[in-house]
This record gives sequence, C-alpha cells and structure tokens, in this order.
Amino acid sequence: MDFLNTSVRELHQKLVNKELTVTDLVKNTLKSIESTQNDLNAYIAVNQENALKKAAELDKNGVPENEIWAGIPVAVKDNIVTIDLPTTAASKILENFTSIYDATVVERLREHQAIIIGKANLDEFAMGGSTETSYFGTVKNPWDHTKVPGGSSGGSAATVSNGDVIGALGTDTGGSIRQPASFTGVVGVKPTYGRVSRYGAIAFGSSLDQIGPLTRNVRDNADLLNIIAGLDEHDMTSSDREVPDFASKIGEDIKGIKIALPKEYLGEGIDEDVKQVVLGAAEKFKALGATVEEVSLPHSKYGVAAYYIIGSSEASSNLQRFDGIRYGYRADDVKNLEDVYVKTRSEGFGDEVKRRIMLGTYSLSAGYFDAYFKKAAQVRTLLIQDFNRIFENYDLIIGPTAPTPAFKIGAEIDDPTTMYMNDLLTIPLNLAGLPAMSVPAGMADGMPVGLQIIAKSFDEVTMYQAGAAFEDNSDMKNQHPGKGND
Repeated sequence: MDFLNTSVRELHQKLVNKELTVTDLVKNTLKSIESTQNDLNAYIAVNQENALKKAAELDKNGVPENEIWAGIPVAVKDNIVTIDLPTTAASKILENFTSIYDATVVERLREHQAIIIGKANLDEFAMGGSTETSYFGTVKNPWDHTKVPGGSSGGSAATVSNGDVIGALGTDTGGSIRQPASFTGVVGVKPTYGRVSRYGAIAFGSSLDQIGPLTRNVRDNADLLNIIAGLDEHDMTSSDREVPDFASKIGEDIKGIKIALPKEYLGEGIDEDVKQVVLGAAEKFKALGATVEEVSLPHSKYGVAAYYIIGSSEASSNLQRFDGIRYGYRADDVKNLEDVYVKTRSEGFGDEVKRRIMLGTYSLSAGYFDAYFKKAAQVRTLLIQDFNRIFENYDLIIGPTAPTPAFKIGAEIDDPTTMYMNDLLTIPLNLAGLPAMSVPAGMADGMPVGLQIIAKSFDEVTMYQAGAAFEDNSDMKNQHPGKGND
C-alpha cells in the first residue's frame, strides 16, 4: 500500500465508508514491508498473524467513525515493549525477550484500535545516530540505500519515508526521532518531557527520553500524538497537564507569531547547503506573516559535552539490570557469579553501548562526580535559562535539525566524536525538556533537509500550527524517495 500521498484522515474515511477493508489494508502493508525488508532492513519483527486477526475483527464489527487510527497499521520502535512481539532493543542481550506487558503508548494505540504491524529496527539500546549499531544489521535510507537513515529511530523513520506505513513511534533521547526524520524527509516530533508516558520504553537516559510520532505530514503527526499523550499512573514523570487537541490550530494563519533564529544554529559545522535551506525557510515564515529575528543561545555549544556525560551516566545506571540473571541472554561456560555478569555483558552488549556505560560509570565515580556529572548538570541549567530568556519574547525557535544531510553508511561509525556531533542541534532540547519538530524543508546533495521548530514547554499546539503552515508552502510537500540506489 502506498501511503506516500495519503493522510490518516483520508484513509480512515475510506475504511469507514468500506471503500477499503482493514484486511486489504493490512495485507498490502505486510506485502510492502516484505518487498522492501531485504533492501531497507527497517524491521526486527513483523506482527502478521495478530495484525490480520485484528483486521478481520474490525471488518466484522465496522471501523468506528470517531477513531481515526482504527485499522491503521503503525510501526513501533523495538525498544518499546509489546506482549505479542519480542522486544530486543536491537541488542544480542535481549534477542529472545518478550515482555509480559504492553508499554502505555502501545496500550493507547490498541485502545484506539490502531494495528501494531511490527517492531522497527534501531541503534542498540537507542545509542547511536545512524542505526548502524543494531545487532540485527544496518538500516538503509529509502532515498539512497548507500546512506544511513539517521538514528536511533532509523527503522521507524525509514518505513514511514518509504511509504510502508503512515505512522510510527520512535524514542528521542538526544535527537533520535528528529535527526532520522530529517535524514529521511518525514515529520518527527519529540514532545515536551512528561507529555507522553515512558512506561514500557527501555530506559536509556531517564531524564531525557521521550516517545514521539513519525509521520508523512504534520497533521497526521498531531493526530498520532493525540492518542498517546497524557498522564499515566505508571510513570511518575508523566505530566498531569491537560492534553489539548494538538491539531486544533492547524490551518490557521501564523501572522504575528514571533520566531527566533539563533546565530549559533547557522555557525561553524553547519553544511552550507543546509544553512541555505534554513534561511529559505525563514523567508517563507516571513512571507506567511511571522516575524523572524536573530538571537543568541550562547551555551548551546556545550550541549553535546553535557549530554554525553548526563546521558551516559543515566545509561550506566539503567543498563545494570541486564546481567544474565533475571532475563535476556546469559553467557555459557561460566564458573561463578562474577563470570555470569562479566561474560554476559561483554558478549551481549555492542561496542557503542559498552563505550557509554564506561563513560557514565567513570563520570559517576567518587573521584570524578563533581568534575564531570555535577558540571554537566550545571551546564544543563544554563541551557534551560538560555531558552527561557528567548521564550520571554518569542513564540518559537527555528534552525536546522541536523548539521548535514544523511551521510554514507560506514563513513562515521568508527569515529564516535564525529558521530556525536550530528546531534549538536537536537540535544539541547532534550536537556531542556522542550518540544521540537523536524519538518522537511528542502534538499541538499540530493537528500532531504529537516527544519527544526522548537516551542515553549507544553505548547505543541503552536509548533504544529507553524509546522503545518510551513509544510503547506514547502516545495517538499509532495517529495518522496524513489527506489534508492544500491
């Protein structure tokens, strides 16, 4: 089924009117996934039996008119637990693990009768920016199969970009929804921290992680966030703030909206073609009646360093549970308890995961806590203060999502420092807990470029309003990948 030029509301109406059966929709989706899996490697597991069973049930009972995601296949990143499919986090240490419960976001998808079509590939434990660290192999970019789709939600972004599904869930700890959205030409949103429950998402950095939607267009994205957002009694970090209709202002003009463009977002390290795409986007916003002015976020240059100390420290703590005792992989030929721990973790974790555990453990150690973790936490406060100061006078902030377009597979995987810098522009928003969207804005070197739109805390409505207005006037509106270049 080709979802490239179909919205969820259009598809929903066809299902309600019985112009299309849910069974045919699911069969076509499964066929599309199967036909591209060898090329893209976007999935770790596919939910064929249960998806067809749910489809038959909906065809028998009818698709509810008030549930626009009912019968619509949705992919879920494979670090979000599901009871009917394995959850591996793309790691050998969890290759045969199946959860005994659904993540809250999965429960909410099922409540609204969406169909979980499969588990999308990712960087191992969501640690990476290219989906090359997966135990199950690299994901390829639908626009060019020699290039990465970004990461860590590369499988989710690739399957949406390729038109296999109309929506997918990813997780974002330092840009892992927005950067792959930029690289693959789709819309990806990291909501405000606390807007969406993290219950059932395998934790990487607990103060940074957020689940969010990836879709082909802005309205679909808002509609998907509508059903997964909200307070959850299982997650103490989820917010009790009222959940608005995120699509409520889509279609309204943006005259009078004040937009800030930080000079640091167009400085050193930003590809010249990317810079021109963003400057062109700023002119589009001006033409739509918004004000765009240059500002400064002076502490943004310290974001990457602070993030990799804080994120790795939290990962070091969170990944202690994978020890070969309670669940998951256990090493053979062990002689004592220490052997179980050391061999299981040595054999079960990949190099990038080990690197971050080591960095985090070092940063939290007694002799270095003040010099590293405490300093990083102080920098985080400075970043938050920078954003608060800007938002006293502006409604939104814009800039590139990533410094460059998608790069070649293998080009940066052996250079962790270069790889980490790909998140230069997305990381500060996780540290500050702010909502941010990547929306396709143009092309550079034959690949998509994403524009990042940043809003005030819990003001996703304005972000979606501006994103939709930009999308409606963008040359990228009907652009989609070909078959890729092998």
